[in-house]
Amino acid sequence: VIPAYGGRPLRLAEHLLRLGNSLRGIGMAEPLGHDQWVAIFEQLLAHAPGVDQVLYVQVTRGAPPVRDHRFPDDVPPTVLAMTKALKPRDPVIAEFGVAAIVRDDIRWSRCDIKSISLLAAVLLREEADEADADEALLVRDGHVVEGSTSNLFICRAGRIATPPKSTMLLPGVTRDLVLDLARGSGLPADERPISADELTAADEVWITSSTREVVPVTRIDGVPIGDGTPGPIWRQVDRLYQDCKADLRGYRV
Repeated sequence: VIPAYGGRPLRLAEHLLRLGNSLRGIGMAEPLGHDQWVAIFEQLLAHAPGVDQVLYVQVTRGAPPVRDHRFPDDVPPTVLAMTKALKPRDPVIAEFGVAAIVRDDIRWSRCDIKSISLLAAVLLREEADEADADEALLVRDGHVVEGSTSNLFICRAGRIATPPKSTMLLPGVTRDLVLDLARGSGLPADERPISADELTAADEVWITSSTREVVPVTRIDGVPIGDGTPGPIWRQVDRLYQDCKADLRGYRV
C-alpha cells in the first residue's frame, strides 16, 4: 500500500525495496524493474490527477496447472495494481485520539514479510472492533511489537521509542519516515524493546501506517494514556508529517 499525494507516491523507493525483500523472503524474483513499476503507477494515478490516492500492489506466484503446495515451474507471476481515493483523516482523531486493546501475538515468526496471509491480523483487528477499539497492540514474550495493522511508538519524558526491526514486526515505511522526521527536528527517538508494562505508563502512544499516518492512542484497555488526549509531541510530529505531504504535493512554501 503506497499513498500518493497530488499524484506523487510517498517514499516510492522504500516501498519497492520492501516489496523486493518480501518477494525474496518467499523465494520469488521481482517481476518488474523500478522503471516499469513507475510507469504503471503513473498511468494509474493519471486517472485522477491532483487527488490524494492509495496505490495497492499485489504479486502472487501465478496460477499453476494443478493445485499443489510446491512452487510451480515455468509459471508467470500474477501482478495486480490498482488505485483508489485516499480518505482524509477524521478530524475527531486529532482531537480525541483512538482506543486500543492489548492481545497476545498469535501470528507466525516472519512478520517482516508483507504478505496476503493476513488471517491472524484480521482476527485480532476484529477483536479490537468488538471491544470498541481501533487497534490491537500485540505482545510477544512480554514485549509489545506492533499493532495488528500498524507500527507502534511510545513517548516518555520527552523521548520517543519504537520497537527495533526484527522478524517479529513489519518494517513500516511510515515508521521509518516518522523516525527520520522526529530526529531531523531534534526530537530524541530510540529503537529499542518496549515492555508491555510501558504502554500504560507512557505519556503518549502512537500507531503508524501508510493510510493512517500517525495516530494518537489515548486509551488502552480502557486506561487513559497521559491525560487521555493527544499529546504535544504527537502534535509536533504530526505537523512534520503533514508538512512532508504538502512538500510532496508542492503546496508548501
